[in-house]
Amino acid sequence: MDSQEKFAKEILKKFKIKNCAKVNTLVECGVKMSNNDEGEKINSTTFKSLVGSLRYLSCTHLNILYGVGLVSRFMKTPIMTHFKALKRILWYIKGTIDFGLFYNYSNSFYLVGYSDSDWAGDMDDRKGTTGFVFYMGDTVFTWSSKKQSIITLSTCEAEYVATITCVCHSIWLRRLLKELRML
Repeated sequence: MDSQEKFAKEILKKFKIKNCAKVNTLVECGVKMSNNDEGEKINSTTFKSLVGSLRYLSCTHLNILYGVGLVSRFMKTPIMTHFKALKRILWYIKGTIDFGLFYNYSNSFYLVGYSDSDWAGDMDDRKGTTGFVFYMGDTVFTWSSKKQSIITLSTCEAEYVATITCVCHSIWLRRLLKELRML
């Protein structure tokens, strides 16, 4: 058992979700959350502690990155709806706890990147989220999921913003790899 798997199990145990159900999706489809939602307020210290633990875990478990970023938006005044979304991430971890990335030796230094976005995904400020992933050969080696800095007016514009972000990162990566004499 690697240290991150052990840490994930400790999180489940600490927050009393060790024997929880398993789910196949990180975030429930179609759910929109806002800071303006009404509902039962919950202990923000517990919420922040759990989000912090998951942010640390997301460094090696990129499959939870989007969900953790999403619930991180509600740390100031979390309500039960936000906490349920956070618990769903724990249920997802329970079902994927033994998943991982395996890096094999390869002579392929071919750089490939993919990007995507959602349009106006944040209900409070109407900003979308940009995500990208880069492969070196057949190995994932860098990724990002981040709220866009501007409000886009269409899905097409949101995709352009994501593509531009991905292209800028690819230019930086190519320059770095040239400097390291890998390209």
